[in-house]
Amino acid sequence: MREPAVDVMNIGEFAGRSRLSLKALRLYDELGLLVPVRVDESSGYRFYEAGQLERARLIASLRQLGLALAEIKVIVELEDPAAAARQIGARWAQAESEHANRRRLAGYLVDRLSGKRSVMYDVITREIPPRSLLCLKANVLGESGSWALGKQFIGLLREHRLPRVEGAAGATFCIYWGEVSDDSDGPLEWCRPVPADEAEALAAGMPELTLRTEPAHREALVELGASGELGPAQWQLAAESLHAWAQEHHAQQSELGMRITYRASEPIGPGSEPDCEFAAPLAG
Repeated sequence: MREPAVDVMNIGEFAGRSRLSLKALRLYDELGLLVPVRVDESSGYRFYEAGQLERARLIASLRQLGLALAEIKVIVELEDPAAAARQIGARWAQAESEHANRRRLAGYLVDRLSGKRSVMYDVITREIPPRSLLCLKANVLGESGSWALGKQFIGLLREHRLPRVEGAAGATFCIYWGEVSDDSDGPLEWCRPVPADEAEALAAGMPELTLRTEPAHREALVELGASGELGPAQWQLAAESLHAWAQEHHAQQSELGMRITYRASEPIGPGSEPDCEFAAPLAG
């Protein structure tokens, strides 16, 4: 439906026509998501144009899809509508994948509490030699905090072009020393194996990182595929698989920390999809 020609309307009228609350409009202004065309200097009243209603309704629709405001800002600021459509399609596909994994997790819990054995992932083991690691450790909240720390770490690696250790033992990995969610802040520790004979010299040139040695160990792991397709429910399924495997094989997890290994040159966040493995180092 074509909007009646209106040059400028106050925030109350715009709220009524956009069906967004005054609180939401003020928030979207603060975030640069939906900025009024004019703000009265003396009263602070916000004024909008009718042409902004389409953007307002798009924002409201994207919120109903469960998108975060930061994601919405990226989409609505795209100049190409086709690119925006692709972004929405990709985000919805991710949401459907996450829902499927939550359904699998719920099914596993129902089976476990009903006394049934439920198989989720195949577990394999491998031997990891002693390694020199350059690490960045911090307390973070939520998925966004995890990505931010990972981007900071990978940015440092790119800047310094570190030599690589070949094979699975040389892959970048992230240790979850505690749960990371909106309620729990880890901590997380990002680690990059480096050649032992070069470790001290490399660490001297990267004071932001900590050098430490991890002992040789055996680890149990599940292969999860491309990281871009994964979500919290799938991580939990992987952890439960490792726990069930350990009980069945009378194995005990060590104190080296549960970790995600990224089998690619560099995990850099959304848009980069290295293959992932969820691993638990074993004691003894």
